[in-house]
Amino acid sequence: MASILPSRRDMRLEKEPAGSAAFDRGWRAALAYVLRREHLRRTVRIALVVGVVLTTVNQLDVIVRGDATAITWIKSGTNYVIPSSSPTWGCSAGALSRARRGLTSVR
Repeated sequence: MASILPSRRDMRLEKEPAGSAAFDRGWRAALAYVLRREHLRRTVRIALVVGVVLTTVNQLDVIVRGDATAITWIKSGTNYVIPSSSPTWGCSAGALSRARRGLTSVR
């Protein structure tokens, strides 16, 4: 059964030079890259700040009145998920682009 999580070998990509065969393996390498602690820390911070602001602007009146339905909570949840996906995508796309061009600095 194939796992959706990166293997231990993929997690060691930060030690391998950019453009190496291990880094160019595709989605598993990209997933390993964005799951690094420094990238997750930044992504979670962005998602929390933007999610709180969007929920406050868009849904706070409904929540405070007590009229929140399941749809309201789903909308509030997407306020956190969508902002976290943007930096994650940008981080992995940038790293893969640098690796394909043969640049050695992958941060």
